[in-house]
Amino acid sequence: MIGSTTMPQALDGARIDGGLYGDVTEFARHTQWLNGPAYTYTSYGIALFAVLLLVGWWVARRHDARSMAVALIAPFAVMAAYLANDGIKSVFLEPRPCRALPYDFLIEKCPPPDDYAFPSNHTTVAAAVAAALLLVDRRLGAVATVAALLMGASRVYVGAHYPHDVLAALAVGAVAGCGIAWAAGRLAVPMVTRLREGALRPLLIATE
Repeated sequence: MIGSTTMPQALDGARIDGGLYGDVTEFARHTQWLNGPAYTYTSYGIALFAVLLLVGWWVARRHDARSMAVALIAPFAVMAAYLANDGIKSVFLEPRPCRALPYDFLIEKCPPPDDYAFPSNHTTVAAAVAAALLLVDRRLGAVATVAALLMGASRVYVGAHYPHDVLAALAVGAVAGCGIAWAAGRLAVPMVTRLREGALRPLLIATE
């Protein structure tokens, strides 16, 4: 029909791994002792990743200029990963599992209908931080990686996301966080090297 518009087809997450999602939320139903800690971490744990970025900057003071450049670029790489993830959400328009499977056990309150599920923003941010910090310091990056995996698991456990939402978010965060931090970090090395010889030296290199 002339002048008609075609609405985008929303991704049906329940058909992809709704059964696995149900298994996880049913597990949550029978592990009430874990519900509180999981809800606290999934709701407020994102602040931990901000702290890890600060730790990354502090640790980078004892490393070379490349590590410091990546540490300084990392927050912007994380923001870029978040924006990319939000763009993906607007394309796939996947309804939250709490709407497609309303009888499954939920810990987190069901968000508004226009708050889509695929991929998980929380997990993307966590993965981007972890990926960037692996370029700064391997030990710190390993800690951040474990924290990111726990964040992803918590998003399914509380009923906010399907498993594939989390897996996709881990990929988006890792690619964007690592790729942008690595590329921009390399470009910023000469500038960081110069700044380390100026008034900002105490902020960019350990002097003790």
